[in-house]
Amino acid sequence: MERIFTIPVNEAFEAVRTEGTCTCPFCLLYNKLESNEIDLILGASMMEPDVRQKTNEMGFCEEHLNLMFEMGKRLPLALILESHLNSIAEKIDGSMSSLFIKKTADNAAKTLNKLDQSCYICSRIENNFKSMIETAALLWQTDEDFRQKVRETPYFCLKHFGRFVAAAKERLSGREFAEFYENVYAVEKVYFDKLREDVSFFCKKFDYRYADEPWGDSKDAPERAKKFLNGDLHILDKSGKNAGGLT
Repeated sequence: MERIFTIPVNEAFEAVRTEGTCTCPFCLLYNKLESNEIDLILGASMMEPDVRQKTNEMGFCEEHLNLMFEMGKRLPLALILESHLNSIAEKIDGSMSSLFIKKTADNAAKTLNKLDQSCYICSRIENNFKSMIETAALLWQTDEDFRQKVRETPYFCLKHFGRFVAAAKERLSGREFAEFYENVYAVEKVYFDKLREDVSFFCKKFDYRYADEPWGDSKDAPERAKKFLNGDLHILDKSGKNAGGLT
């Protein structure tokens, strides 16, 4: 299964190494998956009965529904929402008699709570993204060229760094994992130390004693810290294309 994703994983790591894209390679992969899924759901997949059944059942999280609205394809989105709303209405409808109103209310609450915790697009992305992270661990184990790409990566956002480490620990032997972690942590530490230094200096610039000091690299330090902590995600332009470095 992992080998299916060898090409896109290699492309993402190559992009951040050679194209001046200072971001996490896993964020590029996530954004590409997200772009593809939104394009599909508002296009070719919209009227497929099995897809419509899943979107009715799972719905969409706030972030992905907002992204779908941003694409400007109002009719396809309205058709999806029409079907989804009708499905919800059927599930929460029930008897309003005094004998059955509690059961009706309980069923509605359970249905809506489950719906609040699910998203069709999130589930589709996660299924493939998990395999991509596992593919990266496989490539580290088997491909020296890929190991060099990892060493030359600008950084990994923390959420994806943790998942990459966990996938590697699951796959690699003790000796292999020790070498892996030494290398990826070296990448992470260089960026992390510089980022913390820049954030600290950004704060100092609001002290009058540092007013005349040059900003250096610290002006955008809070924005970079946000991307490092939470990922550089949801980079879509209004055409539905990923704006990050993968085609």
